[in-house]
Amino acid sequence: MTNVPFFSIIVPTFQRPDQLEACLVAFMKLDYPKDRYEIIVVNDGGHEPLARLADSFVSPPYITILNQANAGPATARNEGVRSARGNYIAFTDDDCAPDPNWLKALAAAFQQWPSALVGGRTLNELTQNTYSAASHSLILALYAYYNSDPEHAAFFTSNNLAVPADRFWSIGGFDETFPMAAAEDRDLCDRWRDQALPVVYAPKAVVQHAHRLTLTGFLAQHFRYGRGAWHFQQRRTARSHETPVEPFSFYRGLITHPLSEPLGWRALPVVGLIFLSQIANVAGFFWEKLVVRRR
Repeated sequence: MTNVPFFSIIVPTFQRPDQLEACLVAFMKLDYPKDRYEIIVVNDGGHEPLARLADSFVSPPYITILNQANAGPATARNEGVRSARGNYIAFTDDDCAPDPNWLKALAAAFQQWPSALVGGRTLNELTQNTYSAASHSLILALYAYYNSDPEHAAFFTSNNLAVPADRFWSIGGFDETFPMAAAEDRDLCDRWRDQALPVVYAPKAVVQHAHRLTLTGFLAQHFRYGRGAWHFQQRRTARSHETPVEPFSFYRGLITHPLSEPLGWRALPVVGLIFLSQIANVAGFFWEKLVVRRR
């Protein structure tokens, strides 16, 4: 089976053992040779004992648990890759469950584009949670905008993303100076494209995302995204001497995108939530700018 690509699956986690267990169960159901992938879980400073959880999965593929002081998901993912044996690295999150054909779809994409950063399709598992639906609608709108040409895509979230291991390190991996789970994936995609490497959308590589949100959690998430956007803008400007600014039509598309989805009566509340998300995003952006400059 040595002609079958070997994948190292990296999962950062922090204080979510129940979600992580569901994620690990999904990995055991992958329709892929069990000796051609490994799972590396990086405990990012959580106090929950994860070794016992990993020990409950006694058959291949085997699970490695790494522990680090809390430093954020960018550092955790890099730490996982440092211990990886695979020639390809697949990233997902602890609240995600890849479909059985996930690795097969990624392997097929790499067969055609061996040096690509490949992003898959993420589905919202919590369809009845309006806040989760709104967050997912934003991702759909972003993918429609940035990835309209699947073979020349621009942005993927880190919960469904794969790269060749050697190329990952050639661009420096995830930027560990990003202080939170926000925009570090956008930065990775941007640096990948800066090296004239392909970024490809593989919609058959599907991951189910179960991120349960409340109104408070939804607004906090997008405030954090705004903070991350400020850091991304600083790094992008330093690299290219250009400040990335999207046109008004981009933001109009974000807000109206739910009207094109099969959401029924919930489309209007989702539109309202996306409008609020953009206010929270702008607030987070200028908050981070103020805080950093005060430092």
